[in-house]
Amino acid sequence: QVQLVESGGGLAQPGGSLRLSCEASGFTFSAYGMSWTRQAPGKGLEWVSTVYTDGTDTRYRDAVKGRFTISRDAAKNVIYLQMNSLKPDDTGVYYCNVGDNWGQGTQVTVSS
Repeated sequence: QVQLVESGGGLAQPGGSLRLSCEASGFTFSAYGMSWTRQAPGKGLEWVSTVYTDGTDTRYRDAVKGRFTISRDAAKNVIYLQMNSLKPDDTGVYYCNVGDNWGQGTQVTVSS
């Protein structure tokens, strides 16, 4: 059974940083690309970033390029999202997903 558990969310000031983690289990971690997706209050799901199996091939939506960095640790079965220079528009619930499997999400709030 696939399990994805996100952590690391919280309150940050504009310009601040947060690091999200997603612990994965129940599947062959090294065989799948994984993604972060977010949902702002009152809005739909919005893809943020993907890291492919080798860990070096990554993709980002334009709004977060240069500010967010996705990575994976195959030894720990964890993916990360380092978020720097945070903006109020980054506020939302952040989910990690692999295929049709999703975690429960972690809340990120960017506010002064």
